[in-house]
Amino acid sequence: MHDYYTVYYAKGAFRTGVRHQLCVAHLIRHLTDAAECHPQAHWPAQALRALRGLVHAYHQACEAGLPAIPARTRRRLLTELRQAVAVGLAQNPRRPGPRTKQTPARNLLECLRDRHDDVVAFCFDTRIPPTNNPAESSLRPHKTQQKISGRLQSEKVTRHRLRIRSYIATAAKHGLNVMRVLRDAITGTPWMPPEPMRT
Repeated sequence: MHDYYTVYYAKGAFRTGVRHQLCVAHLIRHLTDAAECHPQAHWPAQALRALRGLVHAYHQACEAGLPAIPARTRRRLLTELRQAVAVGLAQNPRRPGPRTKQTPARNLLECLRDRHDDVVAFCFDTRIPPTNNPAESSLRPHKTQQKISGRLQSEKVTRHRLRIRSYIATAAKHGLNVMRVLRDAITGTPWMPPEPMRT
């Protein structure tokens, strides 16, 4: 789960076979910007509608205990997304030249086209979240502290603090009682998260 930075697709960045999921929240923000920059174009609104519909369908599937978004719903919304991207690409042609900087709209559309499977992986497996907001929310308090104070504490104290916060956040995301998990860790029987499932 990540934002669309080229470093994540660099050779050797991840082990072979790792599946990617691009953060849909970031894509929605970029599409919202595209809609403001291209007020006469219909493709940004259509792509936004499709992506938001897929996220909504994902949450419904999770609540129902389904392993994926139902095929009929998924197929309809993915078709709408692909059509929006095709229209957008036609209306925003590439600028000529191998080193010519492309417009933000063109870069976004090429990402949605070329990384389609990484954009919609969550549609086929409800174990994959559509956004990295839960992960970022765990880091936000530390970044806020850094902004306010202008610094973090010593490296050693910061490392210990982050280790404890990470342990608490992971336990909470597994639906465990945080106080019980902390007590067990202090008394010598720490909870450990399960090994990630290999696909």
